[in-house]
Amino acid sequence: MNTRPGANVAVRRARPSDTEEVAAVVCASITDLCIVDHGSNPETVARWLANKTPHDVRSWIEASGHLVVAEERGRVVGAGAALASGRITLNHVLPEARFHGVGKTVLSTLEAYLRAEGCAYSSLSSTRTAHRFYHAKGYVDVGEPQSWNGLTEFPMIKGLQTAAACGPE
Repeated sequence: MNTRPGANVAVRRARPSDTEEVAAVVCASITDLCIVDHGSNPETVARWLANKTPHDVRSWIEASGHLVVAEERGRVVGAGAALASGRITLNHVLPEARFHGVGKTVLSTLEAYLRAEGCAYSSLSSTRTAHRFYHAKGYVDVGEPQSWNGLTEFPMIKGLQTAAACGPE
């Protein structure tokens, strides 16, 4: 059995029972992996995490969007979400799962969902930390970087090679 982190990851639809683990993944990812974005500024981190509570995560799981978790040996190590409109709204991994294919697996699962919804493209807003990752996965910058809550985000898009198009979100 391969014990390398990320080697045995399964992606599935999130369930309400995943709420605490998803919130922990998102918060750890932001706090520990996105330092270049928030500069370890406690106020910036607090603003970024303000809507990432277990209560918020439960509402995301129960909403009409598509939220998935990456699970390894029964533990949630990544989470991602997309809207049927073609917008990816979330893609986070635990710090120890970074660079082990978890984020890529979550992203490809979300893109497959969007293709099944008939979307011709996927759009997202990338952090500085994830910008190179998304470029490597075929996303291109569209427009100028935007400022949000003291952070810089990069609007990006990727063609999904389907016939229909989803609307902008």
